[in-house]
Amino acid sequence: MSSLQRTILKSKLPPTIPGGRIGRADSFKKSRIRDYKPCMWNEFFAEKEDIVVDEQRTFRIYRTKKPEKPGPTLLLLHGGGYSALTWAHFCSEVTSMIHSQCLCIDLRGHGDSKVDDEDDLSADTLSKDIGDLLTKLYPEDMPQIYVVGHSMGGAIAVHFAYMALVPTLIGITVIDVVEGTAMEALASMQSFLRSRPKYFQSIPNAIEWCIRSGQVRNVDSAKVSMPGQIINCTTNQLATNDLPLPDEVLEEAHHTSMFPNAFSISEDEESPAGEEGATGEDFKKPITTKAATDAAKNYTWRIDLAKSEKYWVGWFSGLSDKFLNLRLPKQLLLASIDGLDRTLTVGQMQGRFQMQVLARCGHAVHEDRPHEVAEVISGYLIRNRFAEAAGEFRCHMPSC
Repeated sequence: MSSLQRTILKSKLPPTIPGGRIGRADSFKKSRIRDYKPCMWNEFFAEKEDIVVDEQRTFRIYRTKKPEKPGPTLLLLHGGGYSALTWAHFCSEVTSMIHSQCLCIDLRGHGDSKVDDEDDLSADTLSKDIGDLLTKLYPEDMPQIYVVGHSMGGAIAVHFAYMALVPTLIGITVIDVVEGTAMEALASMQSFLRSRPKYFQSIPNAIEWCIRSGQVRNVDSAKVSMPGQIINCTTNQLATNDLPLPDEVLEEAHHTSMFPNAFSISEDEESPAGEEGATGEDFKKPITTKAATDAAKNYTWRIDLAKSEKYWVGWFSGLSDKFLNLRLPKQLLLASIDGLDRTLTVGQMQGRFQMQVLARCGHAVHEDRPHEVAEVISGYLIRNRFAEAAGEFRCHMPSC
């Protein structure tokens, strides 16, 4: 079972205590006082910019500072529903290990990018967006580009490389997306999307949900990535535009949790009609987590992923063959060894790409373990002589 399938199934379980073991008082107490204060983009990136490709398309990008020595540009593509800020901690880690610059893009319909047709999320359209954006950014001297993509972004990275839209592409890393397991998970995707809360009372509440639901296991990463996934219901602007939050908002959020009790199980409301004792004057209708969440409709999701269902098959169909047929150095990072399909299993045995499995992490591998992912990708770039080590970073041989 792939990590994506496990994430979908886990959405039906009651909320857990992040970072602690049930039964230990100190762990329980620590989880009660966890800080969910959101972080700003400028703690991780040197600049952000809105790039106008044409009259219909404007894309938000984030870049780290230029390297001290010549190095590649890492083009980072986020997964469906995420934003460029999902790469924040990874960028800090990888640029400290190798001489390189990170370029993170809010894809069409995500983050702060603005296009006329946000519903067109086909693989060809997204790939063309990336190619046109790079041409606009580097009209004359395009640097060496190494593309890294997670989930949907990994599928788009393969399509982008397969279409050969830029001449300086030197390699690709795909994170936790495989055709076989992705196609199997699509059957449960709508159920998974319906299980998510539609609204959040505040940005810290959204970060808390992100951690307790298991979408991201690294609270520091969730603090910067989650605001890029939701919008303010009043202004219709991305939640990052509301940062930094006033002290009174943070104080209120600290005392208002989406999960009043760490061990509580949210249940569907039942009609009291016809039940003994249910119609008495002393009866009080229980307030469930879902009801409490929907009552405070301050923030909601930036993109309605359910509407993109018609493009899902196009993202992943034929992905394994396209990946193997790329005439580029290729790397695949997985959260589970069970994630390989038959085509990639054969390809891996033939040595057609490098595979690395990172344990103890969820589907958002690069958010849960940014340091380890940065180490793996940095080592791969150094071994292929695409980049030079920065500082005292030591390149390790790959292993499963």
